[in-house]
Amino acid sequence: MDIQNIPISVLDLAPVVEGATARDALRNTLDLARHAERLGFHRFWLAEHHNMPGIASSATSVLIGYVAGGTSKIRVGSGGIMLPNHSPLVIAEQFGTLESLYPGRIDLGIGRAPGSDPLTAAALRRGPGSDGQDFPERLEELRTYFDPSRAEYSPRVRAYPGEGLHIPIWLLGSSDFSARLAAKLGLPFAFASHFAPDFVIPALELYRSSFQPSAELAEPRTMIGVNVFAADTEQEASRLATSQIQQFLNLIRGRTGKLQPPVDDIESLWTPHEKAIVSKQLAFTVVGDKASVKDKLQYILDLTKADEIIVSSSIYDHEARLRSYEILAEAVGMI
Repeated sequence: MDIQNIPISVLDLAPVVEGATARDALRNTLDLARHAERLGFHRFWLAEHHNMPGIASSATSVLIGYVAGGTSKIRVGSGGIMLPNHSPLVIAEQFGTLESLYPGRIDLGIGRAPGSDPLTAAALRRGPGSDGQDFPERLEELRTYFDPSRAEYSPRVRAYPGEGLHIPIWLLGSSDFSARLAAKLGLPFAFASHFAPDFVIPALELYRSSFQPSAELAEPRTMIGVNVFAADTEQEASRLATSQIQQFLNLIRGRTGKLQPPVDDIESLWTPHEKAIVSKQLAFTVVGDKASVKDKLQYILDLTKADEIIVSSSIYDHEARLRSYEILAEAVGMI
């Protein structure tokens, strides 16, 4: 399949850059969403993370409403909501409200990871049993709030708004667990290859080979995450990418912080061992000018045979981030 013939979407974490505030990050997120809409990107998803000063998308449902209200046609959703952190009823009500406000534009991407460290997960979940092991049951409860006919008996608790609304649910994952579950339930599957690339091919193959058609989906549908840093020159693109490299480097060192400015000499900041770890995590990262971005994305598409690509770009300078998505849109034939 040609890279110009599949949907390309945006995954945003509302990055808070060094020297700026969460307010600045949220305004930039809306500006990016409007930019993505003008360029023709298919979806704009926001990811749930907690206890990270460099990420402002923790209240994901609230931010989805802000972005959907500030745009007019692009699909807006979660990439994803970490269901073990929440009551399924609350998520059904929140997304039922969003779908009621912005009909036909809301996606619900669901994951079972905490999106945080263990202490933060405990603070979010409170109960000792909320460790993600009951994810299939929580997912079924959530789906039943949207469609009570799934239950054997009429449920006594209902989601208003939410009940009767069709909100596409995607399962997100970085291992075989969600791949198996998505295939069993006949739901679309998105793999987090932008930070966990090792298992992407086996997971996609497992999902496709095990897929059982459902009322929601007749055939398998896959999405993969890719980091993209595009600029007018290869050198500038490589420089922009050093902000994300620093972010991952800090994570493996056990630190969190705001997104740092790019550097000219990334080699001076890490050891060979750290470089190997970060490079492995960022294997699905595309860096370059328009021509090389197109070629590299086509290679990834040929490798994975994905139906859709969702792009994350942790770029320090907001104008450079807008330009990166513009170059990407040009490379894949949107404009």
